[in-house]
Amino acid sequence: MPDNKHLSNGPQIVLLGFGEAGQAFASGWKGAGIAVQIAAFDIKTNSPSTAEGKWSDYAAAGVTGVDTLDEVAAQGSLVFSLVTADQAEVAAEAAASSLGPGAWFFDCNSCSPGAKRRNAQRLEGRGINYIDTAVMAPVHPALHRTPLLLSGPRAGEARDALHALDMKAAIAGGEVGRASATKMIRSIMVKGIEALTLECILAGRRAGVDEAVLASLDASMPGWNWPQRAAYNLERATTHGIRRAAEMREVERTLDELGLPAHMSQAIVEWQALAGSLRLDLNEADADFAARADLMNDALSGAARAAE
Repeated sequence: MPDNKHLSNGPQIVLLGFGEAGQAFASGWKGAGIAVQIAAFDIKTNSPSTAEGKWSDYAAAGVTGVDTLDEVAAQGSLVFSLVTADQAEVAAEAAASSLGPGAWFFDCNSCSPGAKRRNAQRLEGRGINYIDTAVMAPVHPALHRTPLLLSGPRAGEARDALHALDMKAAIAGGEVGRASATKMIRSIMVKGIEALTLECILAGRRAGVDEAVLASLDASMPGWNWPQRAAYNLERATTHGIRRAAEMREVERTLDELGLPAHMSQAIVEWQALAGSLRLDLNEADADFAARADLMNDALSGAARAAE
């Protein structure tokens, strides 16, 4: 397990990126009474349009926010990289020049195995312990107890460190990229079902056959509760579509690394990006799938008219 004794005068944990996942982890540790000190750095603090909101996030979560990566990296030995997929390699490059030897870098970002291997080379060359980390479920409601999958030469030690933080972690293997491959390939199905739900339910509502379609699906797949699943998938895609589209672009890269076409993943990117671009908050809408679908169809029609 990593030795954190030298951090008695500073934060033991660094959150690189303080969006939904970072805030969920911090909330979970604090709520569970885990005795840790937490620092956070997010590039949104560097933008005038987002800085105030991000500093408010730090204060609300009770974490120490800092202005620069150098400042926060110098204080922590357990670093959780929780940035967007397209910034994962940028974050690793910055961390490689800021972290000291012996630090632990948990790369929790949804990116391809190839990207994870490149990040490992950047960091391990500086004496930093790199752990390919896959977040295998939504961070709500489990927070810091969300299941994680680890891979890399020191995955066993990393798992022990996370268990000491009351986190749930399993080992995928000793090779960097194995955890991320599991996450990426799983996402084809998970995000794909969401995209199929969008196309199916929105079309069903416009054609007036949505209830018949869902009844047929329930008969074919008993136990799925398709009306409830449809409502949930519509909300997930609109709330997180932009981020999911970025992740699915990494899935495309994963398939390319494996020498396979990515026809389905490319279509998933398009639907997730479109859903996210609508900027709808379906959590405030009626939880019924039909009400949510109608809001999306209205937004899509409005966007089409505006583009004419």
